[in-house]
Amino acid sequence: MGAVYVRKATEKDLDSIMVIIDNAKQLLKSDGSRQWQNGNPDEKTILDDIGQGYGYLLIVGGQIAGTSALMTSPDPNYEIIDGSWEDNEAKYATIHRFAVSDSFRGMHLTGYFLSNLLSLAYGQGFRDFRVDTHEMNIRMQGLIQKFGFSYRGKIFVDPSPEGERKAYELHLD
Repeated sequence: MGAVYVRKATEKDLDSIMVIIDNAKQLLKSDGSRQWQNGNPDEKTILDDIGQGYGYLLIVGGQIAGTSALMTSPDPNYEIIDGSWEDNEAKYATIHRFAVSDSFRGMHLTGYFLSNLLSLAYGQGFRDFRVDTHEMNIRMQGLIQKFGFSYRGKIFVDPSPEGERKAYELHLD
């Protein structure tokens, strides 16, 4: 398998990232989820992540195996929640656009990738973490619950019914 590690994404990685995103859109669709079926995330979103320093890649044996955004600034979509955050005052990091390549599916790399993202943010002083996902995205819900994230309520990434997401939070000491 070779070395497995996480690094920042760059613009030269865009084509590989979009292949992973497009494959993830198809997987979500085949699972019956409407998440990512409206065109987002698109190239502009990914380039914005990279430009802001939020884009990260999982590298396995020299190949891009996964992509994610690790936001370290407040997410405006999390200001209003139908529920409540455990800690509304603490700074938090948010994980978005998390996907692993079809070529690496089944290798149990999602947990490794998520663990490394948490460690990177922890090293930057974050102790609170947030993530959201569509109610039909059972794969992501299983992963974040396995890591101890607790369900906090519903948020909206856009005002349409398709924009409703289940929001989760994790606090680490």
